[in-house]
Amino acid sequence: MRSQSNQEQASGVFYAIGAYLCWGLFPLYWKPLESIEPLQIICHRVLWSALFLLLVLSVRRHWSWLAAFRAAPGKLGIFCLSSTMLTANWLMYIWAVNAGHIVESSLGYFINPLVNVLLGRLFLGEQLGKMQKVAVLLAACGVMWMTLQLGAFPWISLGLALSFGVYGLLRKQAPLPSLEGLTLETLLMAPLALIVLAVFEFRGTGCFGHIGWKLDTMLMGAGVITTVPLLLFAHGARRLKLATIGLIQYISPTLQLLLGVLLYHEAFDSARAVGFALIWAGLLVYTAGSVRSLLRARLA
Repeated sequence: MRSQSNQEQASGVFYAIGAYLCWGLFPLYWKPLESIEPLQIICHRVLWSALFLLLVLSVRRHWSWLAAFRAAPGKLGIFCLSSTMLTANWLMYIWAVNAGHIVESSLGYFINPLVNVLLGRLFLGEQLGKMQKVAVLLAACGVMWMTLQLGAFPWISLGLALSFGVYGLLRKQAPLPSLEGLTLETLLMAPLALIVLAVFEFRGTGCFGHIGWKLDTMLMGAGVITTVPLLLFAHGARRLKLATIGLIQYISPTLQLLLGVLLYHEAFDSARAVGFALIWAGLLVYTAGSVRSLLRARLA
């Protein structure tokens, strides 16, 4: 039994690392598409992702979960909201990457765990421990520092953190596992994405079929490359404790930060360095508190 448990944890770590590596390397995929409007990119992502997920479910012959929504269509409401938040998050992220704000987008995903803590306190009644309060305070100081020093509110970072945090909060209340939930969210957004692309085409500004086969192929592939990490994460999350996931998740924003600074030469001056340092300190405190709680639970 112990050997089987260790194998499951090892495979869970493999899946989770794979997911966060994909997310961290996403700027390498979106940058070549910077000549295309982000709205068109996200619409193609939705449509091709829907087709890919339908193919996965067809192979698995797994459609029984739809019966509950045919019987009670009112349950779709929460998925409409979560689909909107996920699409908004992706649209903002793709725009940020292609507009030269990879460093700011990485900050958003560093902040995200602490935003989740706040949302849990506000909407789920979860209590904040002393270390969590210190962590949130340090992160808030980091955001205020950068706002004052740079003369601009970091709305990209906070927009990404909040939109993904609210998405996670909604999905926590939604009555479907990851694969089925993602499929439903994508299918709900697909008709709107199709209409938007039709409008672009009618105006003569549509890109698909007019920009060369390489970029067309990348637009089609956007659905697959954004879906695969979510499926990997779903497999990993079922096998790992939240504390382990909490440590692995920093792979993604770290890679994004390195790509932004080292490969795309985005600014990372002293003001940003101090702000990031405060937020990183908050994350260390938060992680230490999570690990301590896990160890206490085991001892108990």
